[in-house]
Amino acid sequence: MPYEELQRGGHHLILEDRERLTVSGVEEVESFDENTIVMETAQGVLIVRGEGLHIEKLSLDGGDLKVEGMVEALTYEEPRRGRGGFLSRLLG
Repeated sequence: MPYEELQRGGHHLILEDRERLTVSGVEEVESFDENTIVMETAQGVLIVRGEGLHIEKLSLDGGDLKVEGMVEALTYEEPRRGRGGFLSRLLG
């Protein structure tokens, strides 16, 4: 992935066998449990639904997230910029 694309907010998804999901361009994880992960990406809010979901790796510096578990749905929504994310609401 070119450096310029990362600077512009590049975003990619790789789903392997519906059991391993790699997401780039992650800006913030708003909430997560074993059935749902909600994250803000460079392309809007991404909601991952499934069973037995767990975050294997999260690097907000690089914008990378790896998830394992059975993925049933990937849905995008418009960014929620005004509300703040899960961690900012928790700490703020």
